[in-house]
Amino acid sequence: MMQLNPAVTLSSILDNDFYKITMQQGVVRLFPGAKARYKFINRGKHSFPPGFAKALREAVNQMALLKLSREEKHFLEVTCPYLDPVYLDFLEGYRFNPEEVRIEQQDDQLEVHVEGLWYRTILWEVPLMSLICELFYILSGSERINNDEVIEVTRKKIENLRKLGVTVAEFGTRRRYSYQVHRLVLQSLTQFGAGSFIGTSNVHMAMLHQTKPIGTHAHEWFMFHAARYGFKMANAMGLEHWVNVYRGDLGIALSDTYTTEVFFSQFDKMFSKLFDGVRHDSGDPLLFADKVIAHYQNMGIDPKSKTIIFSDGLNYEKVARIADYCRDKIGMSFGIGTNLTNDAGPDPMNIVIKMTEAHPKDGEWTEVVKLSDEHGKYTGTDRMINLAKTILQID
Repeated sequence: MMQLNPAVTLSSILDNDFYKITMQQGVVRLFPGAKARYKFINRGKHSFPPGFAKALREAVNQMALLKLSREEKHFLEVTCPYLDPVYLDFLEGYRFNPEEVRIEQQDDQLEVHVEGLWYRTILWEVPLMSLICELFYILSGSERINNDEVIEVTRKKIENLRKLGVTVAEFGTRRRYSYQVHRLVLQSLTQFGAGSFIGTSNVHMAMLHQTKPIGTHAHEWFMFHAARYGFKMANAMGLEHWVNVYRGDLGIALSDTYTTEVFFSQFDKMFSKLFDGVRHDSGDPLLFADKVIAHYQNMGIDPKSKTIIFSDGLNYEKVARIADYCRDKIGMSFGIGTNLTNDAGPDPMNIVIKMTEAHPKDGEWTEVVKLSDEHGKYTGTDRMINLAKTILQID
């Protein structure tokens, strides 16, 4: 169990989102010499209390002790057959290197930077964010609702969602209130969510609660491909490499790294047939649904045979609106994050950690960007954002 005091530590190397594991296997296989840089972005302009950087440094240093247990390796072997034995042996020997993480605090502002080989540094983002959140609430002296209330709040949510007739996965590791709250949320979802709750993005929680780890890839997969192959080829090469590694498994494609329009211009009939569906992570979900349905129809594919995973800032009202709109038009499922794991009293944090630069083995350090359908989710320097928009002909 995670200690609920300033000496916060993680209890498992699998206390991470599944898409980090699946992407890591792809990076180990295809880009073992590539390097990456990541940066903490304080979107919510939170003020960090004195001593925060020191407490985070201690927590990060403790992560060097984490390693894959025999039981955890067996869970992955049985549950995730597309993770090959060579990769699982690699993961068994993997250790976090705290020297890859630089942490600084100036007054109430926090800076966190990660740099190193991509196949190593790819695992830092999610646990770092969860540690930042938990330490922030502890050191700020915030108080949450009690354990029984956490369970009850979650029970009401999953029972209401079940009445909508939708399937729901928990995606809230990165901005959870705490490890303990996360455990309670999963306990409640598992106990009361039969017929609706289908799994969690957190591999450790999936093992503890004997449910399915869910995820495929994140924006950084395509961001790196832009650094390696150029903006115009990023989506196509990213998808092709994913197919080469997973051969039809893990078939949900993330569509908004360089806007949905650009993605679907490259999501040709082969990809459209091969991938099970797409994930929505920014912009108007109903407009997105219309675009996806029209795309499949134009390809001669029945949209009802495909799925949209909605995962952008969901709550009950938003899920109900989307479900009502998409029902009988296209398959759908919902990944709900912060609204499940950080509805414990205090306001959730608005923070991200994003890849900022990539260094392909035979290349040089190149700035990377994300151009989501929602402009507020853009990441990268203005210079590189403008360059990408020019090359991709984005208004």
